[in-house]
Amino acid sequence: MYFTDHQPPHFHAKYRGTEAVIRVDNLDILKGKLPGRTRARVKRRAEIHRDELFINWEEARKSAELAPIEPLA
Repeated sequence: MYFTDHQPPHFHAKYRGTEAVIRVDNLDILKGKLPGRTRARVKRRAEIHRDELFINWEEARKSAELAPIEPLA
């Protein structure tokens, strides 16, 4: 997430030279792409941490410190 980023709530996922912008609410890809297996893993992890992603989105909009979210293993 980037501070004061545009709506809708979303996050950026990067993997080996690819990047996707993913909505938090429905996990649709707004822009870009990720390899299939990586895309599935990112979406699965986002489902688990959706509440934390929404909280961080609100904090980012206020330019406040973001809470760490457990990365993909």
